[in-house]
Amino acid sequence: MQMSGNTILVTGGSSGIGLALAVRFLASGNEVIVCGRREAALKAVCDRHPGLRYVVSDTGKAAEREALARRVTAEHPQLNVLINNAGIQRKVSLLQPESWTDTGAEIDVNLGGPIHLSMLLAPHLRRQSQAHIVNVSSGLAFAPLAPMPVYCATKAALHSFTQSLRWQLRETSVRVTEVIPPAVKTNLGGAHDFGVELDEFAEAIMRQLEAGAEEASFGSADARRKASRAELDEAFLQMNEAIRRARSGS
Repeated sequence: MQMSGNTILVTGGSSGIGLALAVRFLASGNEVIVCGRREAALKAVCDRHPGLRYVVSDTGKAAEREALARRVTAEHPQLNVLINNAGIQRKVSLLQPESWTDTGAEIDVNLGGPIHLSMLLAPHLRRQSQAHIVNVSSGLAFAPLAPMPVYCATKAALHSFTQSLRWQLRETSVRVTEVIPPAVKTNLGGAHDFGVELDEFAEAIMRQLEAGAEEASFGSADARRKASRAELDEAFLQMNEAIRRARSGS
């Protein structure tokens, strides 16, 4: 991936992985636009990192995705990189059905957003001499945590979509990379007090993007993406049994 001279849109860019990548791309000589739902958070981030720009947008809503695509291509016609990072992670009991509003919102942000924005911006990106779409999935796409079934399912679907997107764009100027994080210490799903350090993860991903990786991963997520079906089944069992034992106190 070309690491400087880009114009980059990062969804979910006010915190966590999105912000960590955004500030690194900014420091490498790129124009970076972060977007998210909360203007106060975006403004605070841009105040801390002069040079970042922001757009308020809820990428979980189709109309706002369409407005975002129109705005960024009009205001930044040189846009050539899309990083689909926005995500929601929730614990959901499938034995106690919830309002579809909550379930649907998680699906719309995690899966609808990346699919729709990729489709909306692909024609524009194809007109650039060099362009890139980066989709942030998860190691849980390969071996899910049962207490977070919707999140894991959306990330598995995003992995599949990214493969198809890469194939369909293979003869264009647009490259496609999937970033596959392990558990990272961010505020996703509530503050994580476990997982790898955010800076360590982000630095590793930047190196892999520069090297041209189609799948950029780290730690346990790297093991998951390379695992056999039997190894994934074992990882699923171990992770979920550990959660069950912790809850039962056994």
